[in-house]
Parts: sequence; structure tokens; C-alpha cells
Amino acid sequence: MEAGLLLIQVVVGALVAGHGAQKLFGAFGGPGLEGFGGFLGSIGLRPAGPLAFAAGASELVGGLLLALGLATPLAALLIVAVMVVAARTAHAGKGVWAQEGGWELNLTYGVVALGLAANGAGAWSLDAVIGWDVAGLLWAVGALVLGVAGGLSVLVLGRDRRSADRTAAVGA
Repeated sequence: MEAGLLLIQVVVGALVAGHGAQKLFGAFGGPGLEGFGGFLGSIGLRPAGPLAFAAGASELVGGLLLALGLATPLAALLIVAVMVVAARTAHAGKGVWAQEGGWELNLTYGVVALGLAANGAGAWSLDAVIGWDVAGLLWAVGALVLGVAGGLSVLVLGRDRRSADRTAAVGA
């Protein structure tokens, strides 16, 4: 069981961190901060630059924490927040499946992170090494509630009202 938890936390954490590195640094063929900020601006999220940095940093830090099994509920919170925003913006209206541009991967990353927060990252984690007992249903629910609230806050507060007003006027 411990080897399985280690495999899940390292692989999923590394992949999420890789997404963050794509956004922040242009690593692994990613757009980098300027490109990702431009994308966020194009879908009506403002201020695009700071939000791009926040998303990339949340994925990078959340993914690294998850991979290390360190502060696992915090990792889950960061990952869930970014996945909520991604699912409701870049992947919205495209269905579930990734091959159609859907939110399948967003859901998978969020659920795996929450599952590790509920279960604990296992004996082969930094949480276990330093003696942090930060796992259980309440930790996972807390990460879920705060992560969803953080993601929804970005969606509500980060919407470019001018672009929404123009869209509404054109559609009227």
C-alpha cells in the first residue's frame, strides 16, 4: 500500500508541477508567463499577468508538495483551486473527455489530491517523516471547500466586466 501511495503522489504531483512550470517558465513546451497571461486575458480574466503567475505558482508549489507528501492538504487546496478555474474557463462547455478539450484531467488531478489529503500521503512521505498528522476526512473537506472557494473567487473577481458588458450588449 505504501508503494502505491508513493507512486500516485510522485507521478501526479510531478505532472501538476510540470503544468505550473509550463505556465511560469515555458518549460516542456508551455506558453510561459507572458503567453499564459495572454491566454487568460483572451478569455476575460483580469488582471491576467498576476492571475497567470498565481495559477502557475499554485500548480508548481501544489504539485511539488504533493510529490513530496508534504503538507498534503495544502497541496490539495492549491491544486483544486486551479483545477476549478481551468474547468470553468478553458475547458467549459467541452464535455468531460480530454480529447474534446474537456475537464477530465482537471477532475482527475483534483480528486487524486483530495484523496491523498483524506488518506494521507503514506509512510513514505515528508509528512510522515516529520511527524505531521495532517490527513483525514476533515483535512480533505477543508481543502475542498477552501480550494473551490478560491477558484470561484478568481472566477467572480477576475472576470473582465468590460468584456462581459460588451458580450452582453452584442448578444442583446
